[in-house]
This record gives sequence, structure tokens and C-alpha cells, in this order.
Amino acid sequence: MGATIKVVAAIIIKDNKVFATQRGYGEWKGWWEFPGGKIEAGECPQEALRREIREELDAEIEVGELLDTVEWDYPTFHLTMHCYVCSLVSEGMHLNEHESAAWLTHDTLDSVKWLPADLILLDKIAQRL
Repeated sequence: MGATIKVVAAIIIKDNKVFATQRGYGEWKGWWEFPGGKIEAGECPQEALRREIREELDAEIEVGELLDTVEWDYPTFHLTMHCYVCSLVSEGMHLNEHESAAWLTHDTLDSVKWLPADLILLDKIAQRL
């Protein structure tokens, strides 16, 4: 088992829809996830999330409550993912790193191929849509 990677994910909810992004690179290219990324040294999770969303989407978010912390074993590393309910402060978003993105409703949550760690959040997210 490799190292533990600590990441944050933004569960951005607007008008009863949640924002999902499709990975444009790497081993999991084409799979869907909630946007976010690694926590850098000295950052709190909320700071990391705001920075990652600025980098990935050119967007400003307000970070709300912690929805869940997911622990997941991938083949080469262990993932600890802190998932926060967020809202958009800025209207526009630009995909800097992702192949595609979508606003999913309660009924379309299952319509994309989720990364395993993100998949286990869907029940909790569905309750909020």
C-alpha cells in the first residue's frame, strides 16, 4: 500500500443540481468526479478547496459544511477526501483541466461513470437535490 493522499472535493450545488467534472488526464481519464485536489502543506481544507477551484475552474466558491470524509483504497495509494458543500460566488466557470462538466439533477446523478471514491457520496448528495 502506498502513501495516503489527502484531498478536498467541492460539492457545488445550485438550483437543485450538483456540479460534476470529467477527468481529462491520467489513469482515470474519462471518469467523473467532484472538482477539487490535493491539500498543500500549511493549508486548511477550506483554503485548499478555494485555491483548487480557482485553478481548475476560474471560479470563486463559498465553502460550507463538511458533507463527508471518504476513505478509499486505490491500488497504489490510500485516499482521504474531505467533501464540502459549496456554493458559487462567481457565475462563470472555465474548464482548465477537465474534459467535460455537467450540472446533474437528482434523476441524472447515475448517468455518468463516477470514480469509486466519489460514487459513495451520491446517496448523501441525492438527499440535498
